[in-house]
Amino acid sequence: MDLSAELGCITLKNPLICASSEFTMTAAGIKTALDGGAAAVLAKSVNESPAAARQLDSADYVLLDENWNVVPWEKSNPKRDSLFCRSGLAKTPLKQWLNLLTELDQYARTKNSYVVGSITVADPAPAADIAAQMEASGLRWIELNLSAPHGREASAVRQITTTEIVSDYVRQVRQATRLPLAVKLTAQTEDVVALAKEAVANGADMLVMIGRFPGFMPDIETQQPILGSWGAIGGQWSLPISLYWVSKCWLALPCEVPIIGTNGARSADDVLRFLLSGARAVEFASIVLTHGPRVFADMLESLTSYANRKNIARLTEFVGKAADSSKSYQSLTPVPRSSYPWDRHLKKGD
Repeated sequence: MDLSAELGCITLKNPLICASSEFTMTAAGIKTALDGGAAAVLAKSVNESPAAARQLDSADYVLLDENWNVVPWEKSNPKRDSLFCRSGLAKTPLKQWLNLLTELDQYARTKNSYVVGSITVADPAPAADIAAQMEASGLRWIELNLSAPHGREASAVRQITTTEIVSDYVRQVRQATRLPLAVKLTAQTEDVVALAKEAVANGADMLVMIGRFPGFMPDIETQQPILGSWGAIGGQWSLPISLYWVSKCWLALPCEVPIIGTNGARSADDVLRFLLSGARAVEFASIVLTHGPRVFADMLESLTSYANRKNIARLTEFVGKAADSSKSYQSLTPVPRSSYPWDRHLKKGD
């Protein structure tokens, strides 16, 4: 069974990527994810702003159940719970951080894997400079995160929502480095497909879709905001939204543009859903924070079992298959029906 994923000039041994998070902020976390079977590990993001690193001092993290109540981490249920948090960026000085990532990427090579540098943007010129330093340090791949949900609350990071500004950021970073460049986009915009096209036109080699959402949740008992403020939220409920934009971009862009899915995946079945929608690989953060990198081995086993059951030689065989089969609303044939499911509520006495 061939689980490899083709991302342009990058070939992954499998489609599972450990996303940038607090788990990938240390050498131990990154090594554990590599040992667990991830084909690539995105290091915790950096940028040029000391204020972005200081945000980590006030970071906080909770899991919310289906009723939006806080649940203990040791009782987490990945299909039920949503991660609600405030976060910051890596606090290690940049030169020291890049030296560490270079050493870890050497370790990743022994696993046929990658350690990827991640930049959560503040301003475009410093982001380009950091990208150049990442290349000079010996890293092999960069992710440019334009989707930071905290960017609506914190001036030290930005969430980029217009095509003009996407063009500016991607173009400046592309001019600064020859490394494979993945660009992570938000859905908090009028037209995600337009952002994707602009990113590719200005030098993105891959797209990552989509970033988490800003959120707010009051506690009805204390009548105070959970976390004391706004935050960012993601859960399995967001999977259909992520798949919507992955599928739309798969159909709108040349098929050679690799898409990496993220936000909402919690299982091997969700990986398959991303691939069928047009993604070639999938990033995971929340499930790693709650259950650890052992989830990668479990997912790889499940993916192999699925492929054997469906007689699929390579997972790449069905990338985009569901998206390609989707019909526009205008082309759908009328659905024959004599009643609607909710008609039962119209009976006398209901």
